[in-house]
Amino acid sequence: MTIRLYDTGARQIRDFTPRTPGCVSIYLCGATVQAAPHIGHIRSGLNFDILRRWFEYRGLDVTFVRNVTDIDDKIIQKSADQDRPWWAIGYENERAFNAGYDALGCLPPTYEPRATGHIPEMTEMMRVLIDNGHAYVADGNVYFDVRSFPGYLSLSHQDLDDLRQPAGEGETGKRDPRDFALWKAVKPGEPNWETPWGRGRPGWHLECSAMAHKYLGRVFDIHGGGLDLVFPHHENEIAQAKAYGDDFAQYWLHNAWVTMSGEKMSKSLGNSVLVSEMVKRWRPIVLRYYLGTPHYRSMIEYSEEALREAESAFARIEGFVQRVVEKAGGAVEPAPEVPPAFAAAMDEDLGVPGALAIVHTTVRQGNSALAADDKEGAVARLAEVRAMLGVLGLDPLDPRWAGESDRGDDLHGAVDTLVRLVLDQREAARSRKDWATADAIRDQLQQSGLVIEDSPSGPRWSLGAR
Repeated sequence: MTIRLYDTGARQIRDFTPRTPGCVSIYLCGATVQAAPHIGHIRSGLNFDILRRWFEYRGLDVTFVRNVTDIDDKIIQKSADQDRPWWAIGYENERAFNAGYDALGCLPPTYEPRATGHIPEMTEMMRVLIDNGHAYVADGNVYFDVRSFPGYLSLSHQDLDDLRQPAGEGETGKRDPRDFALWKAVKPGEPNWETPWGRGRPGWHLECSAMAHKYLGRVFDIHGGGLDLVFPHHENEIAQAKAYGDDFAQYWLHNAWVTMSGEKMSKSLGNSVLVSEMVKRWRPIVLRYYLGTPHYRSMIEYSEEALREAESAFARIEGFVQRVVEKAGGAVEPAPEVPPAFAAAMDEDLGVPGALAIVHTTVRQGNSALAADDKEGAVARLAEVRAMLGVLGLDPLDPRWAGESDRGDDLHGAVDTLVRLVLDQREAARSRKDWATADAIRDQLQQSGLVIEDSPSGPRWSLGAR
């Protein structure tokens, strides 16, 4: 077994070899909690949740760190605009992010540190960088000297002479406009902390280098985040950490965006789709299927039609699961191992689309077994399907999703009551041998997007393709 992953820095797929046999350490850039999350925010956490689950399936012990950036320019601006404490805004949105992760079935991280809880670690890192000549103090700010670090821009493969990085507000005294802030001098009304170089607040990049060092040490396996973080954030993290003396991350993984009309989903563009609203309209397990099944390095173009297609595709899987459970007369345990073709797809750069194709093939085989009244074959296929869905966090029989129904229990109950009334009318027509009326009712239900199946226990409905 060899897991292979696309390393952004190497620009190629590499064999993954963990530093410590049997263990994997991952640092994922998490939420900047200036607003509630849209589905583009949650995609990153979801992609790395699947990666983590695959490592664990392969028998590796995973330490997963996902940070919270709870102080930045936007949080401070919102604090002023809303006349609320900065920490109240941050905590409210941190809870919204965690609710979104939980709704879509993401496992909780091993550690979830907040930036403001690690000022001493940042101060120590700055002290070493200043002593080593990699950082300097100017007007109460502390800057990293990018020309002091020869490996700068090795991740994004840019040329320093072509780089233009405009100074942020209040960033005065730079030796080179491309130098970046480790520490920002205090400004009236802003939150601030004490350091040997004056009061102020941390720069965004410094936070992650300090937290990764504290929780994962001087070297760890994988650093992840969205594609938009390659520069400047991850590039600056590397410079700080390595100039400090850390080997830092051995592999860099970046997930692509969720886009709308070809643009990255962003609140600033007014095109975001909040998770809290989406889970009211769509089943969370369907949202997980929609966001988690494309390849993590592929863009997802958001549309209602694409979500409906995901809903229909998952309904076909779920319908098979329900039919076999009914035929077996009870639960069917997952197989101890996933099919080899599924494993091969997952091992090759987390190839979820190829792995999902194996799921659907197995479902078709299971449906054929059901049609042939081959109970043993159908049960065997369901066991394989459950094993594969478990790795993807999509097993509808998992207690995590217990009680979840079509777009929420309340809506499902209302729809079920209405459909049952119509099905009762159909049954009444069948009992008096009025086949034309019975068929017409069935056709109308199917035209509305429902699939009607006649089972020994009576008619049953489910969502079909629309």
